[in-house]
Amino acid sequence: MKLDLYPGLGLRLEEAAELARLAESTGLEGLWSLEAQTEPFMPLAIALEATNRIDLRTAIAVALARNPMIVAHTAHELNRVSGGRFQLGLGPQVKPHIERRYGLEWSQPVARMSEYIDALHAIWRSWNTGERLDFEGQFFRHTLMTPMFSPPPSASGTPPVLLAAVGPRMVAMAVEKADGIIAHPLSSRLTLTSGLLPAVAAAGRAADRPFEISCPVLVITGGSDAAMHTAREATRKQIAFYASTPAYRSVLEQYDEGDRADRLRLLSRERRWDDMTDLVTDELMTEFAVEAAPSALAGALMERFRGVLDRVGLYAPYEADPEVWSEVMGGRGRAL
Repeated sequence: MKLDLYPGLGLRLEEAAELARLAESTGLEGLWSLEAQTEPFMPLAIALEATNRIDLRTAIAVALARNPMIVAHTAHELNRVSGGRFQLGLGPQVKPHIERRYGLEWSQPVARMSEYIDALHAIWRSWNTGERLDFEGQFFRHTLMTPMFSPPPSASGTPPVLLAAVGPRMVAMAVEKADGIIAHPLSSRLTLTSGLLPAVAAAGRAADRPFEISCPVLVITGGSDAAMHTAREATRKQIAFYASTPAYRSVLEQYDEGDRADRLRLLSRERRWDDMTDLVTDELMTEFAVEAAPSALAGALMERFRGVLDRVGLYAPYEADPEVWSEVMGGRGRAL
């Protein structure tokens, strides 16, 4: 199981080089860039210049806020220049954000994402093989590519496409079209083994095709009691935010906590953030976050998710001392 660094509010431009070097120097295997408070692609351009080993991933970039041609260009260049270290993580986002935050149309997300992936591969083939670009779908149309606008082929081929998927239809489509699934941070061993993994198995993935299951996992760690307390409360607040989203009510239903999700949703509408945090019990914290001292954290993650996840993004929604990640990776060696 690979361990990566996942800055929880996004990878800031001014921090990208430092965090990338930190991830590489401590033995972590990747750096993820989330579209939250920051744009996800530009920081990875800085990160690739600061490193030569680790994988660089958007996890996730909002696909339905962007045209496939724009994403294809950015991903192609990041993958080409990094020597194949870039991984394109995409997600559809939910209807209110696409319509009210991005001001775009939202409909048929599974069909749109399926066609989006097809469009990306058609564009990349035109650049890498010289094949004529002739993609016409229900939602996207790309039929013009002249030499003036065609980038040089990538010696590293096309980047892996990883898809955020929650519902069974999106999971089945991801198994068919993508190279992996990025589970939502509001995931536990129970929700993964009772929901996501059976859905992946039911979709009938070809045995000879690699397929990765990854997840940003909320972690609570620190070098002192005060740091642990800060980490614990920041994580509690993050769980409250995720659990207030209607699309994830089904996650809490698996713990017979659907009513709690409804209460969190009402409080979020009233912007009563502190009251929301108080609704997240210690029992839910234990399920949706992994708490351990830095030297024991890797072992705790492996104990919980070995055989379930192929890759974990260490998701700390708080400021952590860089030395923490060195201790985590030192403990990983003992846990293997």
